[in-house]
Amino acid sequence: MREPLKALIAQMRWSGMERVLDEELDLAERQGTPVPEVLFRLLRAEEAARREKSLAYRLAQAHLPWPWTLQSFPFARQPSVNKAQVLTLAGLDFLRRGENLLLIGPPGTGKSGIAIGLLREACLNGYRAHFYNAQALLDELYASLADR
Repeated sequence: MREPLKALIAQMRWSGMERVLDEELDLAERQGTPVPEVLFRLLRAEEAARREKSLAYRLAQAHLPWPWTLQSFPFARQPSVNKAQVLTLAGLDFLRRGENLLLIGPPGTGKSGIAIGLLREACLNGYRAHFYNAQALLDELYASLADR
């Protein structure tokens, strides 16, 4: 019965379930686990795989130029940056309220690092986002005008 089950799971493209199927079925046979519990564990594995795949997709689509996070931001080397304020922004309440965020300041003060960290945090929390360099954004807008 395993082979038809494996074939059906593969056909349905349930990769998370496919990955743990043999292990879960062997465990269920050894322990006499009730069918609903086995089914729950298989579905939970599938849900986790989909969540992981969705996160990887959102991060790839965000086009983050560097793998920076807010945890890796050098707050000690940037005394002009208010760490408490940045960590409050990391709660993403401004997104839930539909507000914009604009980071301004002289070069080298950490604007890009904070923006990338906040964008990564948004992706981790289920939001879709895209990182744009201001010049690249203006170039893209100008090209779209030429294309009408």
